[in-house]
Amino acid sequence: MPMSKTLLQQAAGFFRSFQPCQLCHADTQHQHHVCLDCWQNLPWQRQSVQRQEMQILAACDYAYPLDRIIHQFKYEQQLHYTPLLSGILQTLKYPKVQAIVPMPISTERLCERGYNQSLLLAKALSKHLQLPIWQPVERLKQHSQKGLSRFERIEDIQQQFQLAPPSNLRYRKVLIVDDVVTTGSSIHALKNCLEQLGCQEVHAVCLAAAQI
Repeated sequence: MPMSKTLLQQAAGFFRSFQPCQLCHADTQHQHHVCLDCWQNLPWQRQSVQRQEMQILAACDYAYPLDRIIHQFKYEQQLHYTPLLSGILQTLKYPKVQAIVPMPISTERLCERGYNQSLLLAKALSKHLQLPIWQPVERLKQHSQKGLSRFERIEDIQQQFQLAPPSNLRYRKVLIVDDVVTTGSSIHALKNCLEQLGCQEVHAVCLAAAQI
């Protein structure tokens, strides 16, 4: 890394140490733009949860204050939380993979929000792990599953994903990145598509796992 860039990063970190915590605003920033107390009091989990017969690595529980932060990040364009949420994912230990696959969203959702929150997280993690981003699957129109049975929800989710236009790019071991996991249906559907492309190991990580 060029010396000038290193000095700029050090200077930025020094000035941030005098700025207030993004969460409590009472103490100064310790890491990832929050103070030490707020960082330690996040609803940490750092273990796998089983969804759809798949082990998904969850950094935290979907509980206060992380649930509020993720909601604002996802639906209210509060992108200043990106360093915090990315930092949370960087604390985990990952299996050896060759590429990172962000959970895709539909074009409709992308137009509504202006960004794919999972892609933002995946980009930061790819830089941290020095791995490429791979997006071989597209998501069709997403719609409410309210009123559907469990079987209908699973079947509906499966139909929302499709393989992107053919490419010679292939990876055997990949890591899916998502923000929140509830039933795990979306990750399971994405995993099925990736296996159709020849992936032999499909791992998954999420910021938070909701109770079911």
